[in-house]
Amino acid sequence: MSPLTPPELTVLGSPPKERSDAARNRTRLLDVAARLVAEHGAQNVTMEQVAAGAGVGKGTVFRRFGDRTGLMRALLDHAEKTFQQEFLAGPAPLGPGAGPLERLRAFGGAMIDHRLRYRDMYLAAEQPAERRYADDPPRAVHARHVGTLLGAAGATGDLELLTQSLLAYLDTPFLHYLSTVHGMTPERLGDGWVRLVDGVVRG
Repeated sequence: MSPLTPPELTVLGSPPKERSDAARNRTRLLDVAARLVAEHGAQNVTMEQVAAGAGVGKGTVFRRFGDRTGLMRALLDHAEKTFQQEFLAGPAPLGPGAGPLERLRAFGGAMIDHRLRYRDMYLAAEQPAERRYADDPPRAVHARHVGTLLGAAGATGDLELLTQSLLAYLDTPFLHYLSTVHGMTPERLGDGWVRLVDGVVRG
């Protein structure tokens, strides 16, 4: 396994293996749900809307996900895995093909956009403080990725501590607070990430 290849990930419970046509249908439903969440917010998305958007009956969505909570959990898992695929194997500068510092800069901006897009689902899935970091498979993948890029970019010092400190900037509750209470735009937050990364790497 390469240093940038994550272990098999299960965020909130992945579906069992299924036929290719069933998997495609599931992905189509989740893509529709993701679009509706981005447009209206997770709290305003119904099973009926997802069924209509995908051109299937409401019963199909209920059979696939059980209920609205099951749909949201599956969507969060799907969104996280899609994001991981983008930064581990997608086009540069986020994916391979760019230098480590350029990829690290791109990672923060992409993470900010991702977290804010799905913020209401991530906030709803937040663990109690004592479990938030220990019981978070995606964070382990993110830490491995950021730590690898930091080392490749020439950062020195306590890379484990630096990695965790950088990831704290990308926590959903923190981004939500900055964007709602202080009115900071994703662009401003992304610029702050780049300055922070550059300072850490260049010492």
